[in-house]
Order: sequence, then structure tokens, then C-alpha cells
Amino acid sequence: MNVSDFNFELPQELIAQDPLEDRSASRLLVLDKRTGEICHRVFRDIISYLRPGDCLVINDTKVIPARLFGVKEETGAKIEVLLLKRKENDIWETLVKPGKKARPGTEISFGDGLLKGKILEVADEGNRLIQFSYEGIFEEILDRLGQMPLPPYITHQLQDKNRYQTVYAVHDGSAAAPTAGLHFTKELLAEIEAMGVKIARVTLHVGLGTFRPVKTENVLDHHMHSEFYMVSEEAARMVNETKEAGGRIFCVGTTSCRTIESAAGEDGLLKAGSGWTDIFIYPGYQFRLLDGLITNFHLPESTLVMLVSALAGREHVLHAYEEAIRERYRFYSFGDAMLVL
Repeated sequence: MNVSDFNFELPQELIAQDPLEDRSASRLLVLDKRTGEICHRVFRDIISYLRPGDCLVINDTKVIPARLFGVKEETGAKIEVLLLKRKENDIWETLVKPGKKARPGTEISFGDGLLKGKILEVADEGNRLIQFSYEGIFEEILDRLGQMPLPPYITHQLQDKNRYQTVYAVHDGSAAAPTAGLHFTKELLAEIEAMGVKIARVTLHVGLGTFRPVKTENVLDHHMHSEFYMVSEEAARMVNETKEAGGRIFCVGTTSCRTIESAAGEDGLLKAGSGWTDIFIYPGYQFRLLDGLITNFHLPESTLVMLVSALAGREHVLHAYEEAIRERYRFYSFGDAMLVL
């Protein structure tokens, strides 16, 4: 299976640069994974595809303003730091630009010294481990100095920070939003719950590995970056009760899918707990829990397109993408949505 098997031509103008004012007004392409049949709806119509007794799994991670701009204390040279994941206490794995001269021992000042960082070592793929020092609460300082880490394909300035956050975001820790969830409003979720659909909250802190291109020719040679996840006893109970009663499990986004598939046991039940996952889902994968997926339109040759193809079949997915391009759907993080069922 080659990476090129998941390629398609996407016109640049279809990459959404700004979110819609009304989250639930996005378009929705519905794909039947068995037949490949497609229909076009509006996102708020998602409710008509859910039934009482189903379970919707959402990822309640919260994006942190992880992009910091500082200066090297020794030379005054500008430097940009992107927080990827917290390793321990105040030590973070980061992406540093420019990276070549960001050597161990380099000291960086942010916000006129409100926050300071020292590069400890060079980690995998050139990432840097940085120890931060400050007075007060780190999250509050980050909120003051940091910017939202928008994906590289979004070039417009984000006017409202909250539009790159789901309405149910709770747990700080992501370097990117679980973007399928951006389409939900509190009102729509309340309506879904009122009709008898369970809503299970899980957490997976999204790393930048989600945007990294697959550099190997053979899909099987690609290695996923690990991301931290948490599944509560309540979420596990909701999912397992749904399965036992014959209901369907719908994941909102590939991150929710990867979380429950990582935490599923051999017996097909979801286990409560936390840990790190580098699960890689591609065609041939046998899903233990997932029945349907709500997702955005993804980058060509990305692991996310491979995951959707594992559920619906590569030919069906690429055909749906061709249709979406023909119909001028908006792609990527601020784009339209797709329901696979």
C-alpha cells in the first residue's frame, strides 16, 4: 500500500481560511460506507442520522495558545517556539524556528522576561526540550503571551480565539484543535442529548504530528507520533452500554476514534484509563468500537485520509472527495464536514 494511493488534486482556493459565523451552518457530505452512496446536507441535519440509543463520542481537549515569540538573551535574535507536549513539570517538547542555532544552553526571553526558557537538549526530529521559568501560573502567562497555533495552511489572522476551540473544550493540552467538533453548537448538542443519544467525553491532546506529511513511500513504514489520552469510567460505561444494547458509536473526529480504538480491549469493550497512543489506522484495520465517523476533509496522502479509508474504503473515500471538490466544499480545519455511516 503506497502513500500515493491516497493522493488527490485539491485547488488551493478550497482551503478554508476563516470559520463560518454559524458553526452548524457548514455543509455536510454524507457517505454510506457500504454502498459509496453520497448525499449533501447542512451540518445541523446530523441529528436526522442519529437514533435514540446511539452514542456520540467527543474529544474535550482544549487548544493552548502554544505559539510563543521571544528573543535569545545572548544575541537579541528573534525566535519562535511552539509547545508540542509537556514532558514533566515545566519541561516541554517544542518546535523551534529557526532551529539550526537553537543549541542546548540557549536562553530565551518571552514578554520582556515574563517567561524564560532554556534549551536542554535536541529531541527526536530536531524538536527541542525547553525548561521554562516564571513567577505565577504558567497557563495564565501563556494565555497572555501565546498565540493560537493555527495549521500552516491557514494564512489569515484568527479574529476570535474561541473559533479554534470546540464549545465543549475543557482540558488544556492540544497543539491543534479536534476540528470535526468545531461544527457543534451547545444548542445542537443539547438537542442531540434530548433525543436520547448519549454523549461520551474522552480526551486526546492533539500533537502537531497530525499535520506532518507521511514521508515514507510505503504506508506501513510510517510511524505515528504519540499523543496523551484519557478515558473516564463514565465514558467507558456509556460506550459499552450502547454497544451491549445494540446502539451505534459515532466518533466526532479522528482523535475521538483513535482514543476509543486505542483503549478498546480484545473483548471489544472500552477500558477506562489514560496513557500514550501512537495507533495508526489504515485500510485493513478492524474497528473494535467505531460504527460511524463525523470528520472534516483532510490533506492528500495524510494519515487522516487513511483512517477514513479504513472505515469506508479507499475508493469510496476518494470518490467522495472528488465529489466534494466538484461541489466546492471547503476543506481542512475551518472547512465543511463529512459523515461516514
